[in-house]
Amino acid sequence: MLTTLAVENYRSLRRIVMPLRGLNVVTGANGTGKSSLYRALRLLADASRNGAVAALAREGGLQSTLWAGPEHVRKDRPTQGTVRTGPVTLRMGFAGDDYGYLMDLGLPIAHGSEFDLDPVIKREALWAGPFLRPAALLVERNNHEVRIRSASGEWQRGGHPLQTFDSMLSEFADPERAPELLLVRERLRGWRFYDHFRTDATAPARRVQVGTRTAVLAADGADVAAALQTIRELGPRGALDEAIELAFPGSRVQIVNTAGRFEIAFHQHGLLRPLSGAELSDGTLRYLLWVAALLTPRPPELLVLNEPETSLHPDLLPALANLVVTAAKETQVIVVTHSRPFIAALEALSPDLQTLELVKEKGATTITGQGPLDEPPWKWPTR
Repeated sequence: MLTTLAVENYRSLRRIVMPLRGLNVVTGANGTGKSSLYRALRLLADASRNGAVAALAREGGLQSTLWAGPEHVRKDRPTQGTVRTGPVTLRMGFAGDDYGYLMDLGLPIAHGSEFDLDPVIKREALWAGPFLRPAALLVERNNHEVRIRSASGEWQRGGHPLQTFDSMLSEFADPERAPELLLVRERLRGWRFYDHFRTDATAPARRVQVGTRTAVLAADGADVAAALQTIRELGPRGALDEAIELAFPGSRVQIVNTAGRFEIAFHQHGLLRPLSGAELSDGTLRYLLWVAALLTPRPPELLVLNEPETSLHPDLLPALANLVVTAAKETQVIVVTHSRPFIAALEALSPDLQTLELVKEKGATTITGQGPLDEPPWKWPTR
């Protein structure tokens, strides 16, 4: 389980060090940085597939994603430009009880290449334990060079220089010399993100699809029928039917298999025939998608949900909250939402819920009630 998430200079996240528990809710008004936090987590996951630099490019490049305020913020003075004293940097990392990892990206040295605007990876570090200290370092990267600590405690060269766009997570996942790096890489690749599911008339979830056993719902929800049937056969007995009954009393979901093509049939009290996926209301289909995502028979180590309450009627929020709390028994969950009724429903079901409210002070995102001494221990390495 992650215990700390740290981000610096990413959009409005000038510097944020966030404590994490098993079930976490990140909330706040529009524009306070919730979406930036969600994107930062996705960037960390992209690093495990060598995709962080490409993901930043899709957002407009490093210059478009960097903190746009001054390098130093003084609460007793108006915001004004200053002469930069430190390097341009975008940093993000996490720590748990066993391992921690961080990445530091910066601007390249111009060499006349057409890719001189691409961000480059300046530093990476992997360590043992909940916070970074020299004795806990296992693998570190400084520009092109990688060092790996051997079992005897001596440092060894990685063997070949890294390209500026390559992460050591993918290039040096060596099961003999750096098994911890391989473990952390696979953990990050297993993180699961669900954003706004499409429920419009042409949404993939409304179409009849070829069905195979589906333990993990696709990001676009196209395989929802197969995922629901997999939950019925491999998940906890009766969990699917209970989730439907809690949200729609007297209703049930059937998966119709026609020559291997799966389709949702939603039986509702008072109707003479079931409704197909193409006929379902947006809210009903969206709830079924969340059932398929949260009752997964193969839970990840981290599940991140971005505004799951979108387009759901308030009467469905207790049922959705029950799904989230149920999922949190098997996996660590981070929910990004601004819905107070949904948060209240989660609080009623989970006394261990941690709510983190984001606010903005002089354009920078901060956590309500968190002072410098309240932060988890965290230190960025120097370049």
